[in-house]
Amino acid sequence: MNDESFMKRALRLARKGEGWVSPNPMVGSVIVRNNRIIGEGYHRKFGQAHAEINALESVTESVEGSTIYVTLEPCSHYGKTPPCVDRLIACRPQRVVIGTADPNPLVAGKGIEALQRSGIPVSVGILEEACRQINEAFFKFIQSRTPFVTLKYAQTLDGRIATATGHSRWISSLPSRRFAHRLRHAHDAIMVGIGTILSDDPELTVRLVRGKNPLRIVLDSRLRIPLTSRILQDQGTAGTLLVTTDQADREKLTRLKDLGKDVLILPADPLGRIGLPSLFHELGTRNIASVLVEGGSGVLTALLAEDLADRLVAIIAPKIAGKGIEAIGNLNITDMKSAIKLIFRRIYRNGDDLIIDARLRGPA
Repeated sequence: MNDESFMKRALRLARKGEGWVSPNPMVGSVIVRNNRIIGEGYHRKFGQAHAEINALESVTESVEGSTIYVTLEPCSHYGKTPPCVDRLIACRPQRVVIGTADPNPLVAGKGIEALQRSGIPVSVGILEEACRQINEAFFKFIQSRTPFVTLKYAQTLDGRIATATGHSRWISSLPSRRFAHRLRHAHDAIMVGIGTILSDDPELTVRLVRGKNPLRIVLDSRLRIPLTSRILQDQGTAGTLLVTTDQADREKLTRLKDLGKDVLILPADPLGRIGLPSLFHELGTRNIASVLVEGGSGVLTALLAEDLADRLVAIIAPKIAGKGIEAIGNLNITDMKSAIKLIFRRIYRNGDDLIIDARLRGPA
């Protein structure tokens, strides 16, 4: 086996931490001696031991003279845990193979330099693109301090997310709804507009798969949310953040605060809407590294119009609804040269549906 084969194993291990380690990155590590894996581990949960430490704790023999593979540069600073690079140096491996450097300013090459100063040969950039992609949310968050934003919606083949009467349950198949719940688990927060709350009264929790519930964010510029909404009833199961403006109903605001609900008031934009860039900046200060946006059409359209989305996941059902509610509304695009460009990352069947997983390139 070669370096790429062992790094692929480390990447598979890293993925096991999805949804549990944020705002830290997903990291996997494999320790190899004489072409045999003698230890491996991954970062299991935020605040707990990092991948390299878990791998070292699992070894079946001495690490000295081995090769240690790790998908992301070992940390060199004190945080929730001591620096991983110190433990690696103490073990005296023959070589350390790193998938990609860490963009965190607290690390940013310092871990690599520490290993090299100690006389340990280091190889960097093995399966680098895959190692960067697995932590694309972390990379964006650590560099911009704003969350990675995923737009997700299910639509009919003719582009409807609901019928003309507003009915939308269920457009997609059960396997696709399970996939959607895995996406919820993988993100720190899930965001919808008040229209979705008023029409569907959703729970916005992870129920169809094993996983944690994300923070639920409701955009409600005038605080129209009913106090009986399900999203306000089960705060022990999942937290809810109501985002509004200074145009909000003052009596409703007082009642929500008296009930202990978390309400964030932001300045309204010229159209009376919530300023989305200000919101994402605030979420970044709260260590929200990723947000899954599930609609409705107005929120999806606004995020695309303001070039605030990073990823788009469209679940396309083999159905035709005719006249109905569009997934994406008017973007004021008058010619194809101005159309928003997408990079298709994956296209595959799931149950009866087709899933397109793409990245945004912004306006041409």
